[in-house]
Amino acid sequence: MKEKRAKALVKKGKTIRQVAVLPYREREGGLEILLLTSRGTKRFVIPKGWPMKGKADWEAAAVEAKQEAGLVGEVDVEPRGSYAYWKRLKTIFVPVTVTVYGLRVTEELSQFRERGQRERAWVSPQQAQMLVDEPHLISLIASFKEQLSGKAA
Repeated sequence: MKEKRAKALVKKGKTIRQVAVLPYREREGGLEILLLTSRGTKRFVIPKGWPMKGKADWEAAAVEAKQEAGLVGEVDVEPRGSYAYWKRLKTIFVPVTVTVYGLRVTEELSQFRERGQRERAWVSPQQAQMLVDEPHLISLIASFKEQLSGKAA
């Protein structure tokens, strides 16, 4: 999203939205979550991006996962939750709400658009909670683990 458009939306009181996936896989040792580094600050994040014309939000989130992390799999059509964060643009920070969909990863591509710009890391849900910065994303990871283990609906 261009900075000028983001500023205009914020001034009008509009919510700036992104879509994301929480990539996961089941291993003998338990559930693993894939985090990747952001391009700018190199902090750990989940694959996310802007909604796309002509695509459902869950489809757009799957496209972002493939472009940013080389991930392919089965994406939930219903969101697992959402979180908010401050997105850094060139000259301002803007509040963004991110809708998150689960992605059961079935394939990791060796070649993808942002390869070389980001690093991928499979970690336990507990490690993921310690590595991400956004408090609501931490909570979402915790509830996601409970949902997958059958402890919550």
